[in-house]
This record gives sequence, C-alpha cells and structure tokens, in this order.
Amino acid sequence: MNPDLLTNYLDKHRPSRRDALRMAGAVGAAAALGTHADAGAAAAMPSARGRRPSTPQDFDDIPFDYADPSKLSDWAPGPYGPEDQRGSFNEVTDLKTAAAVGLLKRHRPVKTYNLGELMWNGFPAFKTNPPRNYEQRLTIAGYEPPPGFVDDGGVLVGVDPLGENKLSIHEERFQGFASNKHPAPLATTYQIGSQLDNLNHIGAGEYFYNGHRGPEIAKSHGTTKLGSEHMGPIATRGVLLDILGVKLAQNATSDLAEPAANNKPLLREGYRITVEDIEQAMEFGGISQIEPGDALLFHTGWNELLKTRDEADIRRWEGASGLPGIYLREARWLAQFRPAMVGSDTWALEVLGNSVNNDWTAFPAHQELLMRNGIRIGESYVSEELANDHVYEFVFMVTPQYAEGATAGNTPPMALAQPKQ
Repeated sequence: MNPDLLTNYLDKHRPSRRDALRMAGAVGAAAALGTHADAGAAAAMPSARGRRPSTPQDFDDIPFDYADPSKLSDWAPGPYGPEDQRGSFNEVTDLKTAAAVGLLKRHRPVKTYNLGELMWNGFPAFKTNPPRNYEQRLTIAGYEPPPGFVDDGGVLVGVDPLGENKLSIHEERFQGFASNKHPAPLATTYQIGSQLDNLNHIGAGEYFYNGHRGPEIAKSHGTTKLGSEHMGPIATRGVLLDILGVKLAQNATSDLAEPAANNKPLLREGYRITVEDIEQAMEFGGISQIEPGDALLFHTGWNELLKTRDEADIRRWEGASGLPGIYLREARWLAQFRPAMVGSDTWALEVLGNSVNNDWTAFPAHQELLMRNGIRIGESYVSEELANDHVYEFVFMVTPQYAEGATAGNTPPMALAQPKQ
C-alpha cells in the first residue's frame, strides 16, 4: 500500500472524533471475542433474532454436507415453513419498511444513491460454460445508420420510416451463445453485474432451499418453485459494513492491496472478513445492532477495479488471486439476525484464494445463506459513495426482475440517505 495514497485518503475521509472513539471501543471489544465453537453450535438455528449479543455467539468453519439425503431433516424445512418461497424477505414487513423510511429526517435533504454497476459490452463475469456475457446491440429502423454500424455488430432493420409521420425506432438486443438445439443466440443472464442471487440459484446435489429437489422443479424456462416472481420489491433498512474504512482508519496496511488503476484503495486479494471485522465495522458506523429484514452491504473497494476498464484491474476483479470476503463462520453468525440479504461490492461475497477455502469447497457460504437460511446474496453492489458520505444506515430499495423461474435479478438497487453534516 502506497503511504502517500493512505495519507491522501485519510485527509479526505478522516474519521470524526466520535468515529475514532467508536474505533477504539471496537478494537477492545474485538480482542475479547472468542474464535472457536463446536460443529453442533454451527448447525443449530440461532435463538437470538434481531438482537446483537453483548458477546457474539461463536460459529465454526466446518462445511455441512447438504447433499446427503440422510441429513435433510437437519436443515429443511427452513425457518419459514415447508411452503415458503421468499426466505428472509418475509422479515421485510410493512412495519419494517415504515421504520426504514423513518430513518430519514424531515426538512433535511435526501440524497439518492445508485448502488448498481454500469453495464458495458464485455462486462466481466465469473467464467461458466455456456458463458455469462453481456453484449448489447442497437437495432435501427427508419434511417441510414452511420458508417461501420453493421460491421461493428449493430442491427439494421430497415432504412424506411414507418407511416406518414415517418416514425423511426431504436431498440436494444442482447447477444448471447448458441446451443445445439437452438442455433439462434440466446439472451444474456441475470447472473451478471449487480445482481441479487435468488433461492433457486445454489443447491447441493439435487437439493435446494427448503429441501426442494432440482429434478422436480427444473423446467426449460426456469424453475417452478423459488423463482424471481416470488421476490417482489423491497424497501428496508440498509446497513453499510465499511471494512475498507476500518482498515484505513487503523492504518492496517497489511490488509490492503496495491491500489486500483484509478489510485483508489481496496482490501487485499484473499482477505477473509472475520466476525471481529464485522463488529469493528458496526462500531465504526455507529450501528448498535443488526435487525431482521436488514440489507447488509460490505464495502471492500473492489468495485474500483471496474472504473477505468483497465485490463490488469479486470483480471484482479475476476479473482485471479482471490477475492476478499466472508466464510462460513461469518455467514452463520450473520444468519442469526435474519437479514433480508447480505451483499458486497465483489462478485462473490465470500472469500476466494484463502487457505480456509480449500480445494474441495465451492462457495459454501452461498449454501449456508441461500439453502439453509433463505438469505439472498447481493453481488457487485456499489457502496463507495455511501462510504465517502459516511452513511452507514439508510433506506435500501430493490425491485428484482419479475421473471418467472429466474435465478437472480440484476436491476440496480438504490439507497436513500442523508449524508452527515
């Protein structure tokens, strides 16, 4: 980490005296936390909902075999009953939304924050086969396009306007991949860019949230259970967990990476965000507790790697050397509070490229949150503007695609907040 970069950042983002006192208390509290627990505690449904214990419960990192049919009764049905398809979105009640809106003080300006990534052709994504890609193409009807338009992939429908009023048209199309059965290109996926993973996205073998079996719910268009049509729009309390801000305030340079091409700081590759880090971020932001139905967002700085479209930054963002994020202990600890969703400004939320995430575990925190607890995961949610404005509590809103059987929604979320004076 460049010392000049750190100095410049702190000059612009120096914590207030109150924030500094919170940080001092957080460091002391974190030192008192335990770090071990037995496997039984990790598997049990937490009893304390909506309260932040004075001493946090300990949870372990032992993966659970959700694909084993003999263990199905240990985790299914989920906490909202065998017929549930909404998971912890059930916690976002009318009263919860009213309380979130009540965070905004009357007669003070309210700022609107876009928490979504700008989508652009070639936007990078986790490598899959068939690939996740984003290639938007413009169609034109009603006039002669500019030179090279068609050669560059644009679509000319026709040069003649429609009707006596000479109507011309622009529309977009999405270029995808061809399959053996469907030679025409298929459209892009909702699993790209800023996205909210749905409960039908991740399973273990045949099993998904609430014990639903893939062979029973999978159809060619999507799934017959747990699809995006069951999400609905939500407005709830948002909480920013500014892990990057904490590390910068602590001058913890060993936890920071080389800056992005735009010279902005970020957490280092493979950094595991611990329960203790979360506690410190809560103290840093003045968050006394996590409540049922909250939308929790981690700020690591990693979205800065997409800002300049620098090739080296994009390779880092894709995770060539790993991503910062949480692991099983943190997922289990957070689940006790029943948040509506847990998100990050990385594309995976959970840590990759760390020794704790060994070769045979593939996204186990996804299983823990989505499968066991019905807690959705937000990925590539942009949070640096909230962090820059020292906004740690806000109104979070998202309207996922109302798409039958879909596994995610990639409409950008938004926040309403009043920056600190």
